[in-house]
Amino acid sequence: MKTQTRAVFHCLSILILTVQVSQPVCVDVTPETEAVLGSTMKLSCIACMKREEINAETEVHWHYITKDRSKNITIFRYRGTPEAVGEIWKDRLTWNGSKDLQDVSISIKNVTLNDTGTYECLVFRKFFYDSYTPSFVENRTINLVVLEKAGDDKTAFYSEIMMYVLLVFLTFWLLVEMIYCYRKISKSDEQAQDNTTDYLVIPSENKENPGPPVTE
Repeated sequence: MKTQTRAVFHCLSILILTVQVSQPVCVDVTPETEAVLGSTMKLSCIACMKREEINAETEVHWHYITKDRSKNITIFRYRGTPEAVGEIWKDRLTWNGSKDLQDVSISIKNVTLNDTGTYECLVFRKFFYDSYTPSFVENRTINLVVLEKAGDDKTAFYSEIMMYVLLVFLTFWLLVEMIYCYRKISKSDEQAQDNTTDYLVIPSENKENPGPPVTE
């Protein structure tokens, strides 16, 4: 019985670990800085919150900074709802953020050579505590370069291969662990059943072979 209980706890631990690993986690990644002419480019802006359970009001502003840095043009904003601003990008900018507003990225459709430049993402957050409401500002800058043709990105290629190898390894490991747990539990059940059978057989044998009669 103890062996069976240990096997069950072992399997539950593996399942809990797998579920925890598969849960979405906010990770601040380095944004892409190169786009191909005519493609769709995602301008990544990740602003993770350390404590997601706290209520917060989030406002996002995207700016395009001219090459001579003389102008800071607002091209997109989020104030409860996403909104593209300006005639140049108005029909080509789309919201690509998450519902929890930790990912506040946008995408540029049909990228042109004129889209080369510096983009700034400003995230304003106001947190609501019981006694006070602090505010924070986060800033992300992306220096975008638009290429006429796509180049060979060996780093991304090898990274993708390693990702698939890791996924295959984790899947195989999980399968082996599940088979091990199944055999462990089956073996425990068989041992428990054998012990029960032996316990029931011993009294029957005593009845068939009674001891010598008692004489006075």
